[in-house]
Amino acid sequence: MATTSIDTLKVLHVINGEHYAGAEKVQDLLALRLSDFGFDVGFACIKPQQFAQMRQSQDVPLYETAMHSRLDLRPAWQLARLVRQGEYQLLHTHTPRTALVGHLAARLAGVPLIHHAHGQTAIEVDRHLWNRFNAMVERTSLRHAARVIAVSQSTVRYLQGQGIPEDLISLIPNGVPSPEVLPARSAPQGNWTIGTVALFRPRKGTETLLEAVAILRKRQLPVSLRVVGRFETEEYAAEVKRRVHELELESAVHWTGFAKDVNRELQQIDLLVLPSLLAEGLPMVVVEAMAAGVPVIGSRVDGITDVIRHEQDGLLVEPGNAADLADQLARVIQGQVDWNQLREQALCRHRENFSDTAMAERVADTYREVLAR
Repeated sequence: MATTSIDTLKVLHVINGEHYAGAEKVQDLLALRLSDFGFDVGFACIKPQQFAQMRQSQDVPLYETAMHSRLDLRPAWQLARLVRQGEYQLLHTHTPRTALVGHLAARLAGVPLIHHAHGQTAIEVDRHLWNRFNAMVERTSLRHAARVIAVSQSTVRYLQGQGIPEDLISLIPNGVPSPEVLPARSAPQGNWTIGTVALFRPRKGTETLLEAVAILRKRQLPVSLRVVGRFETEEYAAEVKRRVHELELESAVHWTGFAKDVNRELQQIDLLVLPSLLAEGLPMVVVEAMAAGVPVIGSRVDGITDVIRHEQDGLLVEPGNAADLADQLARVIQGQVDWNQLREQALCRHRENFSDTAMAERVADTYREVLAR
């Protein structure tokens, strides 16, 4: 196991930096926790935007090595110089784009490459050609990787299907801090606030959730919806808000926009819903909700099913099925499923499997195994 008594080593994480969502939270938490296990972290951003301002790890060095197009390889030479000048022993990439320039930089600088697979690159609602292209870029770039980290068992299966050898894959689930005690809350007596937290895009299934809320309100159940996060595009935001108007939900939906403090938002939510249409990696908001004592209802898709066990520490529904989602929400609201028991069991599962400390320790152990070779 990793210990802090071993001399500190250095790793450069190459990230997109465009957004601050689930994968970026993992990167941020690793930067904060890896020092406990003997590693200092630096960041290099190829699409520097929101990450630099939103991250908690403000004391960690951050370099801009911008890619100006999908095939701009010039940052590879910048990264190689950063590795040599900063005396970094490892490069750790997190996206197909960063893998493209990162694998070249690692070879130029003579250091091992670690890649972090945060999801299933080939799967998306739209942009099918780009998805296939990104998957090909990722697959080709990882031919020389020393190790590939998968965030869930379903991601392991995906990587094996992409031709990554089993002995190169390390399963390291995402994690967030665990509270010492379950935050004290009581089940709602009046209105129930359903919440959803995401970087909103078509794959997140927001329209399904809106339809489920409309069904519940037609049944005279007292519910409202809190929507936390940004939309990926203005066009998609307009499309979703048109659907809100069509369903006559304007008075029932509260838009908060992006929230840096997700835990504060979770304390205003009674049930978290992640109605994804397609496979996830391992959704950070689900483990954040579990740690915060907010019961989760999620789609029965890869990534979510790696975390939530139906009727044990959350509920699962068929993706894209608004009626099924409405029925499961109603079961909790009407007391057929014990809200407090879901909270307690979810926190227990989080502590055992999805803490930020365990995540960082396993990543540090992977680094040391690679360096030892």
